[in-house]
Amino acid sequence: MRKVWVTIVGLLLGILLLAGQSVQAATDLPSIQKRGYLIVGLSADYAPLEFHTTIDGQDTIVGADVAMAKNLASSMGVKLQLKEMQFDALIGALKTHKVDMIISGMSETPDREKQVTFSKPYLEERQVVLIRKSDAKKYHTIADFSNAKVGAQKQTTQEQLAKSQLPGAVVSSLDKASDVVSQVSFNKLDAGVLSSIVADAYVAQNKQLMTIDPKFATTTSPTAIAMANGQPKLVAAVNKVITKMNANKTYQTYLKQAYQQEGANQGFWAKYGGFFLKGAGYTLLFAILTVIFGSVIGTLLALLKIGHTKIGKLLANIYIEFIRGTPLMVQAFIVFFGTQFFGINLSAFVSGAIAMAINSGAYVAEIIRSGLNSVAEGQTEAARSLGLSNTQAMRYVIFPQALKNIWPALGNEFVTVIKESSVLSVIGATELMFEGSVVQGASFQPFLPMLIVAGIYFIMTFSFSRLLRVVEKRFN
Repeated sequence: MRKVWVTIVGLLLGILLLAGQSVQAATDLPSIQKRGYLIVGLSADYAPLEFHTTIDGQDTIVGADVAMAKNLASSMGVKLQLKEMQFDALIGALKTHKVDMIISGMSETPDREKQVTFSKPYLEERQVVLIRKSDAKKYHTIADFSNAKVGAQKQTTQEQLAKSQLPGAVVSSLDKASDVVSQVSFNKLDAGVLSSIVADAYVAQNKQLMTIDPKFATTTSPTAIAMANGQPKLVAAVNKVITKMNANKTYQTYLKQAYQQEGANQGFWAKYGGFFLKGAGYTLLFAILTVIFGSVIGTLLALLKIGHTKIGKLLANIYIEFIRGTPLMVQAFIVFFGTQFFGINLSAFVSGAIAMAINSGAYVAEIIRSGLNSVAEGQTEAARSLGLSNTQAMRYVIFPQALKNIWPALGNEFVTVIKESSVLSVIGATELMFEGSVVQGASFQPFLPMLIVAGIYFIMTFSFSRLLRVVEKRFN
């Protein structure tokens, strides 16, 4: 039995290592050309600049920014590799060399210029306010938004405008532009500050919405490509391409193509069904890996806590208290970005799997420890009197009895793991919630994708709960 477990764990470690192999961002143009890939970071929820769609049955990231990224890669003589994550994580990814550059509708701001180097602008975005048509008589200028609930995407120019130029407004900072639109649509927010390019795309799909120009002091924002500091050759190569594009108005052509891709006439499920199935598959894979590795970690920690070694108890207590005292989201960020400082470039998938395993291990440890302690001490004494060693007594007598007691709590932890994987979308790990958000942005329907996501989560958790009850009955 021990050999079987060793083989399983070895195979799973091998799978993780293979999945974790990803190309680390280079330091300048010659390194990128030598490697053969240009790694571009983006947040593909910003149609028509970058968004997901289905092409020939395949989930594909498209948009005006993606077309420009392909142009840049071609000019450098390399292939293009896209790396998707939430917008507010992009600069961190650039500074830790997980991406070579950011092309994601990012505007130049003084704060960002302290962190990264920007190219020449390739687009001037006009900033507008999205409101419901029913409120058209209520909002006209920035003075009208006093005490109004206004939304904007985190870490964006729109967020800064909402906070600095809408006096008296109550500003909510949300993860995605689609979140802003959905909350305005469903009366959760009174208005949202958005780029006119993005807002106009949503207005074209939802006739209950409209945009207004509230006369911001800063009406337009230069949009440019962000690169890490100290890369003069790369910046020069990018600026050369942008100069040519601006002269030929190439980006406007890319925008027209993106609008055509948005308006492709397909049924909702035919167009986006694959996204949900892909997300569900990855969610189940995360759950399986977490259950296996979390159980191994939890068992080891539980044995250390009930053991007689003081150092072992101390280390187990520190681990458990720290993990249980910090959010999974923070742990995912630490694994994803923190490992980079040690020269380990983990993919979002592997980082997410590791974060969930170490998180689940802490909770499983306490479940197993309480189960082991629930077995009468006389059982150990009886086993020892029969000549069994401590290890044999634990394996053949104590643990089987404890497993029956801890199975319900352990089962609940496994069901919880399925839902907790949704947190991993912050680092760009593909799972069900991430894919649901992608469909929100691409379809301009804020409610239906989340309703489908909720249904799939329910099916998975309900099915798993039924299976756990069957096993529990077998124990009884």
